[in-house]
Amino acid sequence: MTIASGKGGVGKTTLTSNLGVALASYGEDVTLLDADVTTANLELTLGMEGQPVTLNNVLSGDADIKEAIYEGPGGVKVIPAGLSLSSFRKIKIDLLEEVVESLLSETDMLLIDAPAGLEEDALTAIDVADELILVTTPEIPSISDALKTRIVANRFGVDILGVVINRDRSDKTLLTPKEIEIILKTPIIAKIPEDPDISRSAAYSIPYVLKNIKSPTYNSIMQLAADIIGKNYIPVTTDKKGFISKLIEGITGKRENTVMNEE
Repeated sequence: MTIASGKGGVGKTTLTSNLGVALASYGEDVTLLDADVTTANLELTLGMEGQPVTLNNVLSGDADIKEAIYEGPGGVKVIPAGLSLSSFRKIKIDLLEEVVESLLSETDMLLIDAPAGLEEDALTAIDVADELILVTTPEIPSISDALKTRIVANRFGVDILGVVINRDRSDKTLLTPKEIEIILKTPIIAKIPEDPDISRSAAYSIPYVLKNIKSPTYNSIMQLAADIIGKNYIPVTTDKKGFISKLIEGITGKRENTVMNEE
């Protein structure tokens, strides 16, 4: 399954990592593959940068794919794209299909984090997919680029499971879910609320769903994972403040108390 978006910066990589961890929590054997060989980010959000063998090495013919598989947080397996420019210059992106085929027999679920846009590497990541989830935000530019990606996926014969609206919020200037479905001609399968703790968790390299377990965003991601594999999910009672926010407040509070005590 490929997670794709027409536009960069919509939260596709963060969704991929958290959806993978959510699926693994249901007992699925999940492998995350970062197919963004030019601007790899998946390994950064998971705190796994600097691995010795990566997808770039595999696509360069310098390593076997099994050498590039690592244990990630929350029970997922991770194949980082790598940040090495020397390997990037040698890669053959058309080898990705062979890599994907070999991985499918080794895991229950393979989630491919596709590059944004419609360059060769992005098109290849879409073409090798059997299914695709389209990620977008409710802004018009993001929807416009998502439409282009949907058209390409249709031409490749890829089954589009649906659209995930990320950073969903109440704003009259944004497109409504109904309008997005009409434009993209694709059903919406999840709405992920705007949540500052998502970007904070990525900055701390902690998957959101491992720490923020009493939030609407957690419920949305866990529900999406359950829907994909046909499981029943009972939403947890939500808390107004997420884990990262509480952590920051706790640190700030301790510092303030220390200053006051010193005074």
